[in-house]
Amino acid sequence: MTDDDSALDCGRTIEHLSRYVEAGRTPRDPHIESCPDCLNAIEALERVGQLSRDLLADDAERMPRPPESWFEGILSVIHSELRAGRSFPIHHPDPRVTITVTEGAVRSLVRSSADELDGIYLGRTEIVGDAETPGAPVRIELTASVAWGKSIPELTSSLRTLVYRVLAEHTELNVTAVNVAVDELHGTEGKA
Repeated sequence: MTDDDSALDCGRTIEHLSRYVEAGRTPRDPHIESCPDCLNAIEALERVGQLSRDLLADDAERMPRPPESWFEGILSVIHSELRAGRSFPIHHPDPRVTITVTEGAVRSLVRSSADELDGIYLGRTEIVGDAETPGAPVRIELTASVAWGKSIPELTSSLRTLVYRVLAEHTELNVTAVNVAVDELHGTEGKA
């Protein structure tokens, strides 16, 4: 990954933000603390850090640690999804007022809500369809990793229900499908 690839729209890089988070967000950087792109990235980095710590604590007791490539893959996906992307309209009764929510904010909403579920970690989050047109049908395509020994049908069903609910509460997207592809099991090292 080159520096240009890891730069957010505001110019800050994931590496810079990661160091800022590791330093306890001190000294305070006014740009970072007021930039929506930086704040989304910091939230994602902190979430991955917490997930990593939770995994380590849980796995230290009963499972081997996921391969390093798994963490790298998640960080790569988060980086690619931090871009603001498209702007989705939100209705306002005053025709002179335009309100939008960015695609990046919607993906961040889906990702943070999925953190409520134990045993499933979101990979890629994609919003497919003409979400810029009010009322147009869109699909949410998700990839996920499920913990070894957990019920894939139960977790994916819970995830679908949660995503439908959260998007209905916080956006005006016409979500017609939430598809979840489990592309990995974590905690399987050494299992036959």
